Amino acid sequence: MNSMLKVENLSKEYPLPEGVLEVFKNISIELLEGDLAAIMGVSGVGKTTFLNLLGVLDKPTEGRILLDGDDVLLKDEKELAEIRNRKIGFVFQFYHLLPEFTTLENVMFPLLIRGVDKKEAQQKALKILQEVFLEEKIHIKPGKLSGGEQQRVAIARALVNEPKLLLADEPTGNMDWKTGQMILELIHELHQKKGLSSIIVTHNEKVAQFCHKTYLMESGNLKLLSLL
Repeated sequence: MNSMLKVENLSKEYPLPEGVLEVFKNISIELLEGDLAAIMGVSGVGKTTFLNLLGVLDKPTEGRILLDGDDVLLKDEKELAEIRNRKIGFVFQFYHLLPEFTTLENVMFPLLIRGVDKKEAQQKALKILQEVFLEEKIHIKPGKLSGGEQQRVAIARALVNEPKLLLADEPTGNMDWKTGQMILELIHELHQKKGLSSIIVTHNEKVAQFCHKTYLMESGNLKLLSLL
């Protein structure tokens, strides 16, 4: 298996009036092609910060991040924006859908940013919406959808550009377990079907059971708990 994501000695600090806040130090992790990994830990331990670094939404204090063999921290902002759009899919706890746009328009949005023709973008968005079982909701705005449906729209939006890496931050944290389980089963199915490499951040042990690898983040460190 080839390496999809390799993190070497990653550290993150935030300046404070009285010194610095060290979130974590010298974290290393490797995600192989096809891996589905969970990162567990209590709230406030730095899981979301870590995921933001992996998704090049933020930069570390120290360390390297290799995505598909490419050192992303050597890229400029324009190149990083292209990497986020083309290679990485993001799913968040609170969906982050655009309320004034329909389901279809929300999913088309990353393609339009990429410069894809509107007709082609619509066709691709319709296809992925069928895969998340929302083809009958394409003209409905997010406010009229249930939480589970909104998350399925968010998953479709994350995958419409056919990324190699999927990063999900507490994707079931805002819903009941029955709905959350359906979302996890969908993520697992799409992960396999599309040959993704994926990381799910969670505080819920039930979520981790859907993954091949489970890591625990605590006290500024990341350690492997289990490997299937």
